[in-house]
Amino acid sequence: MTHEQLFPASAMPDRDWWHTLWPDPDRVVSALRIEQGMTVVDLGCGDGYFTAAIARQVGAGRVIGFDLDPVMLEQAQDACKGMSNCSWLLGDAMTLSRLLAVPADYVLIANTFHGVPDKTALASEVAAILKPNGRLAIVNWYPLQREQTTVLGRPRGPKTEMRMSPEQTRTMVEPAGFKLETRVELPPYHYGAIFMRITNS
Repeated sequence: MTHEQLFPASAMPDRDWWHTLWPDPDRVVSALRIEQGMTVVDLGCGDGYFTAAIARQVGAGRVIGFDLDPVMLEQAQDACKGMSNCSWLLGDAMTLSRLLAVPADYVLIANTFHGVPDKTALASEVAAILKPNGRLAIVNWYPLQREQTTVLGRPRGPKTEMRMSPEQTRTMVEPAGFKLETRVELPPYHYGAIFMRITNS
């Protein structure tokens, strides 16, 4: 099964416009409050554009690039060449809790959550591998008309009807055992919703 079948309309975009949209991935990672020493899962890491930035940010920590597509994982490994704090997992995100051997401090899902068929089930998989008070960050396109989200002169991003507001994202994630901690603006067209895993006392 391909990445596009599991995550409709979330294939890795063309690098030219992607780099134009995100010229400073390190700034994005910092804005999402990824910190030194964390163990971070980049879920649906694609070609590693954000994975490399996470690796730089966590320093002595660790980043695990996770993707369904072996070709994408190869590209991600190339993007992180020479970085000793990266490791890689090939698999279906819906089986994450069975594949990841160590608990994580943080999981990033960037630009793919809108295409997940069962969003709450995926959030539950993430909750199962997070440490107590661990965090899940979801980077999404704001629900603007696709014609309004232009990069290099052309409309970009998922279909208008697939885009999710921050409140819609919250409605899907919180039933899996999370609480929205904060939302960060990621101009020009994105937001990052950061959730904390709720621990039972």
